[in-house]
Amino acid sequence: MYENKAGLGYQDFEEIRTGHIFYIDKTDFIREWWENADKVTLITRPRRFGKTLNMSTTECFFSNKYAGRSDLFEGLSIWEEKSPDGEYKYRKLQGTYPVIFLSFANVKATTYKEMIFKITKVFSDLYEKNRDLLSGNLLSENERKYYESITIGMDAGLAAGAVQSMACFMQRYFGQKVIILLDEYDTPMQDAWISGYWEEAASFFNGLFNSAFKTNEYLERGLITGITRIAKESIFTGMNNLDVITTTSDKYATAFGFTEEEVFTALGNAGLGGEKQKVKRWYDGFVFGAFTDIYNPWSVVSFINKKGKYDTYWSNTSGNGLVNLLIQKGNRDIKQTMEDLLQGKSFEAEIDEKIVFDELNGSAEAVWSLLLATGYLKVLDMRILDEDEDGVGEEGDSWYTLAITNFEVRRMFRRMVKAWFGGNAAIPYSNFIKALLMNDVEGMNEFMNKVALHSFSSFDIAKSVSDDDAPERFYHGFVLGLMVELAGRFEITSNRESGFGRYDIMLTPRNREKDYAYIIEFKVYKPLKEKDLAQTVANAHSQIDEKLYDAKLIADGFSPEQIRKYGFAFKGKECLIG
Repeated sequence: MYENKAGLGYQDFEEIRTGHIFYIDKTDFIREWWENADKVTLITRPRRFGKTLNMSTTECFFSNKYAGRSDLFEGLSIWEEKSPDGEYKYRKLQGTYPVIFLSFANVKATTYKEMIFKITKVFSDLYEKNRDLLSGNLLSENERKYYESITIGMDAGLAAGAVQSMACFMQRYFGQKVIILLDEYDTPMQDAWISGYWEEAASFFNGLFNSAFKTNEYLERGLITGITRIAKESIFTGMNNLDVITTTSDKYATAFGFTEEEVFTALGNAGLGGEKQKVKRWYDGFVFGAFTDIYNPWSVVSFINKKGKYDTYWSNTSGNGLVNLLIQKGNRDIKQTMEDLLQGKSFEAEIDEKIVFDELNGSAEAVWSLLLATGYLKVLDMRILDEDEDGVGEEGDSWYTLAITNFEVRRMFRRMVKAWFGGNAAIPYSNFIKALLMNDVEGMNEFMNKVALHSFSSFDIAKSVSDDDAPERFYHGFVLGLMVELAGRFEITSNRESGFGRYDIMLTPRNREKDYAYIIEFKVYKPLKEKDLAQTVANAHSQIDEKLYDAKLIADGFSPEQIRKYGFAFKGKECLIG
C-alpha cells in the first residue's frame, strides 16, 4: 500500500514512487474519473487533502512524457485493474496523451496587476517547456510570432487565450486531443476578494476558463481542483460541460483524504496501533458525500513522521487567513454560532455550495458554506424541505446540521480567537481575566481602554459599520475570548433569555463553591439621554435589575451574593466598566 518513509511535503508522484516515500494507493481515482467520461470535472476539497498529488499522479499516468514508465504504477490499483475478459485494460492508456498541467498555487497577489504578472509567469513557463513545438514546419510564421509573444508580463487579453492556443499546437504536433489539468484554480480568487480587485479578476478568469475548457475544440478531458466551488455566474459562465464535485458529492469520495481502514493500517505498520482512538478524535471527522470517517492526510502523515506526537499540524499550515477574517469581522449571528460550536454544539443552516465572494460580507449562510468547503465544519445530517416552512425556507431547500470537524480544528479556532486579543503583550488578555475574577474594576478598565478597544477596527466588517454597531460586534468577539480562556471553569452564554429580556453575557461557574457567577451588560453612550459614561454604566445596571437577568441563576440555586454584575459603557473607543 505504501512505503515506510513518512516524508512530508511530497506532491510529485514520480518523486514519491522513485524515492520510496509513504504512499497510500489512490490510483483508482484515475479509473473512476476516466470511466465517468465527463468532459470537464471540478473537484473541491480542503487544503492538504492530496489534490496536487492526485493531479500529479494523473499527469504521470496519461502524459506521453511518461510513456513506458510502468515502474511508477506496478503493484498499484490502476495497474492491476482488469476488464471482464481478464485484460489489463488501463495499462495500454499509460503515457498516450499530450497533457497540460498547470497550477495557480503560487498566484497570490495584493493587486490585479501583480496577479496578471504571476499568471503570465505560469503560462510563459508552459511555453518554455514545450519549445519542441517550434521545431520543423508545424507552426506558421504568424504562429511562431504568437508563440514568442507568450512572455512574462504579457497583456491580460493575450494571456486569456494562451492555454487554448497551446492545446491547439500540441494537438497538431501529437495528432491527439489534449488533457488539461489545472490545480488550485481558486487561490487567486481568494486573494482578489481579500485585496479588493474581485471584479477585475473574475472577468479575466471567466475569459480564461471559457477559452480553455468550454470552447476548446482541442480538449480531450479537463480536470480542475480547488478548495471552493465558485459560482458559475462569477467565472464559469455558460460552462454546461462542467461536472462539479464538492464535499457533499459521492463521486471520488475516498480519492482524497485517508479512510479509517487506511489510517489504522498505517498506524499499525508504524508501531502506533495503540493510538488509533486518540488519532480518530484528533484527525477524523471529515465527511465527503455518504462517506464518513475521512481523515486529514497531512495530519496523519505528520503524526507518523513525528513518531506519535499530537499537534495541530493541518491548522498550523498556511491558508487560515480568509477564515479568520470572516469570523473576526462577522456579525452577531456568526459569532454567537461560533460560541456554540466551541462548546461542542451543532447548528442547522441552509447551505449553497456555490461560493459567491460578493456575499461573504453580509451572509452568515455564505460563511458557513465556505467553512464547510474548507473543512472546518462537517455535516452531521442533511434534510431537504418537502414543503415551505415559515421562517426557514422553501420546498427543495437543503438544510445541513453542522459541527466543528474534530479536536484539531477546535484547537485552531481557540488559538485564532486568542490571537485577536494578543496584540499588546504588555497587558495580555489573561490579565483581564484575572482582574475580572478578583473583582479588580480598575484592572479591567485599564485592559479595556489600553488593549481591547484597539481591536474595534478588527471587528468592524466594513466602512459602513457605525459606532453603535462596533461595540456589539466587539462584545461577541470578546465573549469568544472569554470562552477560550474560561471554558473549563465556567459555562459561558450570550444573548440568551432570562427574566424579562436577553442578557449580553452570563458566566455560570462549574464550581460554585470556588467562583462567583457573572452578568455583563454592554451599553453605548447616548448623549441625548446620558450626561457621561458613568450614567451609561448605571443604566446598564438598572437594565440588569429591572429585567431580572439574574432570574436563571437564582432559579439554579445561586444566592444574590454569589452573583456579580458589571456594566460596560462605550463611547467611541472609550470604555468605562463598573
